[in-house]
Amino acid sequence: MKAKAVHKLGNEELSIEVGNLRKKLFELKTQGVTEKIQNTSQYGKLRKDIARLLTEQTMRSKA
Repeated sequence: MKAKAVHKLGNEELSIEVGNLRKKLFELKTQGVTEKIQNTSQYGKLRKDIARLLTEQTMRSKA
């Protein structure tokens, strides 16, 4: 998810998207324990997307 796309989301959409990405990260970690993962770079991508969304939430709450 690009930063421009994050800026366009509403407050509720940010919260929903953070929840969805956290769920995906949990499922990916679970999959890593039970079976072999083809693309391990997904961990970093998901964590960075979550960080972008949380940063945007923080910026909006301070403004």
